Amino acid sequence: MSQTHSPQGLVPVLAGDPEGIVDEWTAIVADSLRGRVSRAEVRSELADLYRALQAGLDDAADADPFGELRALLSELSRARAIQGFSPRETAVSVFALKEVVGRRAGDDTPLSGFLEFSRLIDDLGLQTFEAYSQAREQIIAEQAEQLLELSTPVVKLWDGIIAVPLVGTLDSARAQAVMEQLLEALTSYDADYAIIDITGVPAVDTQVAQHLLKTVMAARLMGAEAIISGIRPQIAQTIVALGIEFGDIATKSSLADALSLARRRQDAHRAAAGA
Repeated sequence: MSQTHSPQGLVPVLAGDPEGIVDEWTAIVADSLRGRVSRAEVRSELADLYRALQAGLDDAADADPFGELRALLSELSRARAIQGFSPRETAVSVFALKEVVGRRAGDDTPLSGFLEFSRLIDDLGLQTFEAYSQAREQIIAEQAEQLLELSTPVVKLWDGIIAVPLVGTLDSARAQAVMEQLLEALTSYDADYAIIDITGVPAVDTQVAQHLLKTVMAARLMGAEAIISGIRPQIAQTIVALGIEFGDIATKSSLADALSLARRRQDAHRAAAGA
């Protein structure tokens, strides 16, 4: 935040009727939030802010007199972001105080004091917006990560056989998530076969094919065999036209066919091991 201003000229106004100022401040903020936060909760939040503001004015000579106030505003901004409030609804919790104090400042109040107070509120308002933006970015990133996990489930089809049904576009971020979840599932399910089903993938280009190949190779490094299912006629034609080589990787047109192949290979492997 920019340089913090200390409006000593307004100290008498700010200290004269703190309860009344907090009540008026609460009324403005609570109305702007349209009942989504109780008035009692709003008043408690603003009372803490006002107490920190007065403490900062009392310790104006301190190197960071409004450090506690900024910390409280950051916490409030994050809470508002989580609750789904807009930046405007969040910032009003700060800027409304300027309106309340402006009404209470008399003709004998030094103009310089009010200007310094206005600058302080503006600085705190900017801090609130910055804290809100950072919180929203973090929330969006966490939600995106959760969506990636939800969009790439790993299911157990049979003893020792798992499947990853893919739906939608397979970009780099999602491909990484698929690989990580598949490798973790191979260990947790003690699986030897993994079916990567691309029935729900709308198109396969060179990039998607590379992602699939990397996932298959990673599974092989874990000692598992991967089978790609969902190779529709259109996708088969695209793969041939692009010159993409899957090598010795088994491919099937449907998940059922892939499961049948995995079970046959599994039975053959167990029979050979028991011979």
